[in-house]
This record gives sequence, structure tokens and C-alpha cells, in this order.
Amino acid sequence: MKKFTLLGTATLLMLLLNGCYTEVILEDVFVEDTTLQTRQLMQAYDLWYIDINATEGSGEVPFLQRAFTLSFTNGLLYANNNISGIGKTGNGLGIRVGYYDGGSGVLEIDHDVDGLWVFDVYQVNSRTLEIYDRRSNTSYFLDGYQRGSFDYDRVFYENIEYLLQEYDVWEKTFVSETGAINDFDEENFLQFYESNGGTTFRSSIDPIGTPINGILWDYEGFYEVYDVPNDESLKTLTLDYDFMGDDYFELYVINDSTIELYHPDSGTVYEFQGRGYIQFLRSENAVSGKKRVKTKNPIMNVVRKRT
Repeated sequence: MKKFTLLGTATLLMLLLNGCYTEVILEDVFVEDTTLQTRQLMQAYDLWYIDINATEGSGEVPFLQRAFTLSFTNGLLYANNNISGIGKTGNGLGIRVGYYDGGSGVLEIDHDVDGLWVFDVYQVNSRTLEIYDRRSNTSYFLDGYQRGSFDYDRVFYENIEYLLQEYDVWEKTFVSETGAINDFDEENFLQFYESNGGTTFRSSIDPIGTPINGILWDYEGFYEVYDVPNDESLKTLTLDYDFMGDDYFELYVINDSTIELYHPDSGTVYEFQGRGYIQFLRSENAVSGKKRVKTKNPIMNVVRKRT
């Protein structure tokens, strides 16, 4: 099926005549390519959500693998690369990560870290674009939203596993008085990261307040984040402790830097606060292993115990 590029004539005229118009419907009509039309297209929506699970091709564009959203504003490229702060950073647009321009049916992006990239731009439907990178033979799909209608909370919970990796360590700050004594009571620090394509955690019983560089890690194992059927706001977390057996926690987010782990078997509530925020922009962070990949969380068939 033939793909169409850029804006339909009617939509373009509406954009040019009414600068206050915000809700743009892309038309399935091919028009003559001009720089103005390409730039207007990318600015048609405040936010373009990158549907990473829809990606086609075997290659990668590094900055697209890191970003949750892109925004194109007067030649400046913005991105939400972190879940922590999404909806707040840059008034919802994120941080400036580069520059862009357009013409002849292509989008040029000069990224601060990853350099110059050229994409072919195609219309998929009324609010979805495909941008195709010929070098890697890879297509990314962008869904357009205005800030007022973008569900930041949904994006947050759909990608909550990335929040765990956005801090160097998580330090225990609270333990409920209720709850049976269990082995996890002794753990004061947690760390989550990618390792050899898997998700790994470390834990430590060092005293609370220990400097990050001074923490001695006592245990290392695998962790997994699960979805719970019919409960979109609940995630569960398993920590593969040899001495705790097959156990899990209900995972809740108190704010962008504080998580709650509820241990159903003991009835204990733990709170951990993130220390050492990692902002994914600069080159030293860009190669630290964080990137979005096609994922579908496994399912845990449990009923919420924490009220």
C-alpha cells in the first residue's frame, strides 16, 4: 500500500491561517514537499509518544530508544528520557536534546549526543507518523497528543520498570510497625539495573545514611516487574532471594523519587527513597545501558492486598 507524506492541503491552510488551532487531523493526501510543510507537521502536536513496541526493523536509533516522547518546537527538539519528572520537566516537554529541520519529505535531527540523523516521514493514520531511518533500516512510530490530553500517569505506570533504574540506589526510609518479622527487614539499600540483557538487583544491610560510594552489596539476583489483570495501577515486583523463596511485593509509587513495597506474606510496608538521580542525556549516561526495548510484562494473577 502506498504511504503518504506530510500534511493534506486543507490541514496546511488551517495551520497557516489560524496559529491558535491546536488539534490537527492529518489528511491522507500527498502534497508537494516543502520545508514549511514538514516543520508544520512535526509541530502539529505538542508531544509525540514513541510506541517502542511497534518499532519495525533490526537496527536502533540511540536517542529514540531512550525517549518516551519527542516535541518539536521552533527548530528545537525536546525529549522526555526519564520517567521520573515526566509531565513536570520542561513544562511537560522534557529537556532540550537537539535541533531539527525538514524538507523534501524528510526530517533532519541533529542530536546533542548522537549527531545527525535523517528520516523519511510517512503518515499512518490521523495522529500517527512513521519515521524511517535508512541507515539502520528501522521504523519508529510516533503518536501525537496535545499536552492537555496526554495521559502522563498512564505512561508512568506502563513504564514503571524504568523508574527503578533512574536512581543509583534506593534507601529504606520507613518500615511499618505492623507486619510479621521477615528476612527483608534487614535490607536497607536496593539497586536496579540492566545486566547482559536481564534485570538485576543488588541489596545491602549497611546502615542507613551510608554514602552511595561506600555501600557494600551483600546480595545480587534477578528481579521482575509484573502486570496484574484488571488492575492497571498495580504492579508487582519479585526479588530473587535464595533465602526468601518464591516471594513478591506489591509496588506502589508515592512520588517521583519514593516507592512503596508491600510484602503480602508478612503484611509489612516498606518505603524506599531514590538517591543519585540519573538524567539520561549526556554521553556518560547515554551509554550506561538504559534504553527502552520491546517488552510485555509477565502477568501475575493475584488480588491487591494493600488497601
